[in-house]
Amino acid sequence: MNNVGEIGIIGGSGFYDIDGFEKVEVVRQETPWGEPSGDFSVYKYSGKDIVFLARHGEGHRLLPSEINYRANIYGMKMLGVERIISVSAVGSYKEEIAPGDIVIIDQFFDRTKRNEGTTFFGDGFAAHVSFAEPVCPVLSELLYDSIGKTEVRVHKNGTYVNMEGPAFSTRAESLFFKKQGMDVVGMTNIYEARLAREAELCYSTIALVTDYDAWHEELEAVSVREVIGNLVEATKFAKEGIKTAMSEIPPERNCECKTALSNAVITDKIVIDSETRKKLSLLIDKYIN
Repeated sequence: MNNVGEIGIIGGSGFYDIDGFEKVEVVRQETPWGEPSGDFSVYKYSGKDIVFLARHGEGHRLLPSEINYRANIYGMKMLGVERIISVSAVGSYKEEIAPGDIVIIDQFFDRTKRNEGTTFFGDGFAAHVSFAEPVCPVLSELLYDSIGKTEVRVHKNGTYVNMEGPAFSTRAESLFFKKQGMDVVGMTNIYEARLAREAELCYSTIALVTDYDAWHEELEAVSVREVIGNLVEATKFAKEGIKTAMSEIPPERNCECKTALSNAVITDKIVIDSETRKKLSLLIDKYIN
């Protein structure tokens, strides 16, 4: 295990690198959960060590359902990361959240059917983390303030509906979640947020709005061409905001994210088998030794 970075950035569609940061090295990290989406790039900026990972792999080759979320988050943990900034493309359910805007997410609604690979626990070890507030409030507030200093319109707080994909929503699905008062829709972040909490990492989502999903009858249904086009400007402002945030992130964490497992472990340490204990050592050793 190499402690090479304190801040992790997971880039999604259209966010494949970090220009303006000093690139130090590329790390290929093996994890107990298999291979991450790709190599981790290590940067320095504003006195911070930063680890970057492209969520969909080099050349955007992985569908949302093909991403090894456990390996991505655990790999970040192994490299010494304590905070993760996620950048993700989303569709909007609200007229006032327009393509090109940015939303700082504060809640998730999971409408996937997937269970496998979405938790570190199981196989003889039970733990249940608190997830009522699924993102780090400190990191999210800082990102909102930092992105707010750019020229983009940024919305504070929003609920992210996580669908499975890879197809975009039907119009009926889109209209349903719009009527429920949801804000945006994407395909990846619920898994990352949940696993980051289990790993006691701070996590926050910068959602880049690319389209109005399928509910807006006056507009054509969402297309990949439209998504990519709207990503360009939003990505530029997201990067500017992240750079500003780097100088504002405090060295010490004073949030509850760092102790998420303190009251979550249920299994008696006596019955945890050696293989499971070894696999989870980075997460649980301080609570069961």
